Amino acid sequence: MCGRYAASFAPDDLLQDFDIEQDRSDERSRSLLVNPQDPPVGVPDWNVAPSKQAPVVLTRAPRDEPGATALRQLRMLSWGLVPSWAKDAKIGLRMINARSETLLDKGAYRSAAISRRCLVPADGWYEWQASPTAVDRKGKPRKQPFFIHRGDGESIAFAGVYEFWRDKSAAEDDPNAWVVSYTIVTTAAEPGMDRIHDRQPVVLDRDQWASWLDPTLTEPDDVRALLAPRAMGRFEAWPVGKAVGSSRNNGPALLEPAPRADLEGVVDPMTGEVLE
Repeated sequence: MCGRYAASFAPDDLLQDFDIEQDRSDERSRSLLVNPQDPPVGVPDWNVAPSKQAPVVLTRAPRDEPGATALRQLRMLSWGLVPSWAKDAKIGLRMINARSETLLDKGAYRSAAISRRCLVPADGWYEWQASPTAVDRKGKPRKQPFFIHRGDGESIAFAGVYEFWRDKSAAEDDPNAWVVSYTIVTTAAEPGMDRIHDRQPVVLDRDQWASWLDPTLTEPDDVRALLAPRAMGRFEAWPVGKAVGSSRNNGPALLEPAPRADLEGVVDPMTGEVLE
């Protein structure tokens, strides 16, 4: 799964890299959070957690311009997909990931996978490894957080899908009536990374971005083809401090490698060696 990731950039930093044609990152839809987002929306965030609003790239024609050409847009969407038919937006808390194997079969995701696909820019993601040898104070396997990113320095774009949900109890002209949300598509972890966790986000290579965002690509088999495994060995990972476990903690220090002395029962994802 993917439950935390780093996005240490401002919206302006993404405009050229992702060939954005329409920057709508200053627009806001209703937030899923009870309290104000910290750090604020649009500010670099090294600990993006579910329900936060984060940068998402999508291709869509402006609603107020009938017949207009679809444009590649940058928007701030809420993490945790809320299906259009949901009775309550809180369902998004349980829908932060969608399995690639069933993306086109499940009713909550199928429509979005066909016509509302997006890219989720990131520096990398965090995952927790359950130790095969060490236990915590409760006698459960000790959990060690890792940060995972592309070893070649290329930009990361998670495959995602997005959806619109309207609060039917809100007034017609209420700007907070709409929640625009997304989920991150996951797949089986590749060799090496599976020593950390058995799932990982689908990371699309740059040559796939245009096809994934193409709103005219609607054949299920064509969508499935874009989710097929890519070349192995794209990622590298290292253990980080446990501070990332709290969404209140933020900043570049979260990415710093954990001291060797703090590692107990941690499996090196590259070699399989258990560090005692």
